[in-house]
Amino acid sequence: MPKILMYSVRDDEQPAIQKWSKDHHVTVDTTNHEFHDETVDLAKGYDGIVIQQRGPISDNDTIYHKLTDMGIKQITTRTAGVDVINLDAAHQAGLIVTNVPAYSPHSVAEMSVAQTMRLIRNLEIVEKRSDNNDYKLRGPIAREIRTLTVGIIGAGRIGGLAARLFHALGAKVIAFDPVHHEELKDVLTYVDTKNELLEQADVVDIHVDLNETSRGLLDADAFKHMKNDAFLVNAARGPVVITEALIAALQNQEIAGAALDTVEGEAAIFDKDFQGRPIPNQNFNALHAMPNVMITPHIGFYTNMAIQNMVEISLNDVLAIIDGQPVQNEFK
Repeated sequence: MPKILMYSVRDDEQPAIQKWSKDHHVTVDTTNHEFHDETVDLAKGYDGIVIQQRGPISDNDTIYHKLTDMGIKQITTRTAGVDVINLDAAHQAGLIVTNVPAYSPHSVAEMSVAQTMRLIRNLEIVEKRSDNNDYKLRGPIAREIRTLTVGIIGAGRIGGLAARLFHALGAKVIAFDPVHHEELKDVLTYVDTKNELLEQADVVDIHVDLNETSRGLLDADAFKHMKNDAFLVNAARGPVVITEALIAALQNQEIAGAALDTVEGEAAIFDKDFQGRPIPNQNFNALHAMPNVMITPHIGFYTNMAIQNMVEISLNDVLAIIDGQPVQNEFK
C-alpha cells in the first residue's frame, strides 16, 4: 500500500484527508510541521509528499536531492502558487512538481468582491466607530458599485470569475492581461497597458501569479497613476505590491484605501497569534494602524469547497506519479 506524508496539515483538512485515504486504500499520514531542512527526514519511508506553506522551503537546494535519495519522485503543493519551491533545483533533482491551479476560483473571487463592498461602503471605518459607541452619521460617504469601474489585473481563472461577479453587480469591468479570453468579452473590456487600467479604475483588483514579471507590479509610480479616490484589493500574492510604496500612497492620499488578504513578509505573521505581544514588522504595523486599510490573514482560499479540492487534487496527483501514470497538474 502506498504511503503519503502531508506537511502543514490543519484540523479542518483532516476529514477530507481521511475520506480520500479510505476511498483510495492509501495510507496518508500528516504532520503540522512545514517542509524545511529540519523536517525533510520525516519523509523517510514514504512514497510521496504534499506541502503547503507561506515561506520558501529552503535556501539549500540539497533538500530536493534528499527526497530523490529517499526514493520520492515528486513534490506537490496543495496551493496554486509554487513560489515556495525552487523549480530549477527540484527539476534538476529529478522531481516532478505539481500544484492545484484551480482548487476553487470562486473562493478567492468572492473574497475580492466582499472586500470591495466593504471598502466602498467604508465598513471598516464605521465599525471601528461603532465599537466606540460612536454612531454619528458623517463621512466618508459610501459609493454604489454600479457607478464604479473595476480594473482587474490578471483575468485568468480567478480574475475572470471576479469580473463576472462585478459585472453582475452592475460595475463596468476593465482588465489588463496579456492573454485575452474571448469568453470574458461579454463582461469586460481589455485595456492595452497597466497604467491605462490604473488611470480608469475606481477599484484595482489583483489576480496574478507571483513570478518575475509580477513581483513589484504595483510600485510608487503605479500608485501615482491611480485615482485619489480609488481602492486597491490584493487577494493574490504579497510581493506583487511594494509595501513601502503602498504606505506612502495611503499617507499621501494618492489612493483612498486598501483591502489586503496577502502582504509582503506574511509568512512570519499569518497563521500565528500575536495577542498581547508586538508584531515584529514595522510596515505591517503601519498598515494595520490605518483606518482605511483592511488586512485579513490570506483566507481567500479558506472555504469548505476549496479545502476539499486542495486535498483531493493534490493527493490524486501524488498517487498518479507513484503509480507511474500521467499527472494532470505538473508544473514545468
